Amino acid sequence: MNILDLAGPAAAPAAVMCSRKACRADAAWQLLWNNPKIHTPERRKSWLACPEHRAWLEDYLQTRGLWKETLPLSDAGVAGRAG
Repeated sequence: MNILDLAGPAAAPAAVMCSRKACRADAAWQLLWNNPKIHTPERRKSWLACPEHRAWLEDYLQTRGLWKETLPLSDAGVAGRAG
């Protein structure tokens, strides 16, 4: 018997969900942002967005001067969940 057998079956990969509060839809977009007051210029944080909430999340970040770019999730990969 292997010690890993005691841990049970491997966990399924986590679903990539929209970062909008209470939304459980699959994400299709990655919104890259940076807070210049606390982050170095090259640093990029990311929020994930479903098609329904993409515009809302972009507007939220743009209004605060934080938004940098939006990429299709399939092209960008996942740099991280809401940060």
